[in-house]
Amino acid sequence: MCTAITYNTNDHYFGRNFDLEYSYNETVTITPRNYEFTFRKVESISNHYAIIGMAYVANNYPLYYDAMNEKGLAMAGLNFPGNADYKEIEDGKINIAPFEFIPYILSQCSNIEEAKGLLKNINIANINFSDELPVSPLHWIISDKEKSITVESVKEGLKIYDNPVGVLTNNPTFDIQLFNLNNYMSLSTEPPLNNFSKELNMAIYSRGMGAIGLPGDLSSASRFVKATFTKMNSKSGSSESESISQFFHILESVYQQRGCVHMGEGKYEITIYSSCCNMDKGIYYYITYENSQITGIDMNKENLDSSELISYNLIKGQQILMQN
Repeated sequence: MCTAITYNTNDHYFGRNFDLEYSYNETVTITPRNYEFTFRKVESISNHYAIIGMAYVANNYPLYYDAMNEKGLAMAGLNFPGNADYKEIEDGKINIAPFEFIPYILSQCSNIEEAKGLLKNINIANINFSDELPVSPLHWIISDKEKSITVESVKEGLKIYDNPVGVLTNNPTFDIQLFNLNNYMSLSTEPPLNNFSKELNMAIYSRGMGAIGLPGDLSSASRFVKATFTKMNSKSGSSESESISQFFHILESVYQQRGCVHMGEGKYEITIYSSCCNMDKGIYYYITYENSQITGIDMNKENLDSSELISYNLIKGQQILMQN
């Protein structure tokens, strides 16, 4: 399961926790402007916006988990089991496989309004990448520097929700997740008032009591509430260092630690990596479960007019600075 967020200081940031019990040996992958994106049911695109993100590259095709393009539009796919419903090929529609969805949007759109324009005619089709890589049940968050939307292909059709909190986790559907926040409107960063009874002398015995009731478990519904509360109340300095540090601290509030979510057969879900994209500067930052040092890759330092994918293996071993 996963959590994605947006965050703004002087610049605009987008990223996610990728939570799973195994890795596909994903890499930070840059798709330059002249790489030819081929699609199963629509024409290929040979000239497009450059893209950087986390991907599993299969047969020289970037299967992006999360990414942003050079215009500052970002997108991530998150697990959506039991609710994702992909359709049969539909005449008159733009039939896009789930694994093609991120490349198709980010290659052509520079902002949310342009993405909404494409989405009006998109059908997310039930097409596997290969027999070895069947479709994953996903829904998506798409964000530009000002706003976010959530896209869900469900039994009723393609649902597009405005996402005012800039947060996405997994189940249930986004409309239910957003409505559920009403149950937590009494939470506060301030010390609580005694609304229990005027006849009782209540004591504030600890800092942080205004947030009593904030979920702390690892379920997707609870992570949505906690990530939203943490993000919406988060305060950061405006420098790049302060901003990305605060971004990762927000994601840390919903990390998955090995041992807490047992998947059977001795496997445990963990936060394999966390990412943070500077949407203004085109820099992709990440940390991994074993390596808490922030690593950055600047897409603008590469030849973005190339036609060949550029991939960076993740630095997974812990980086420790000894001071004596």
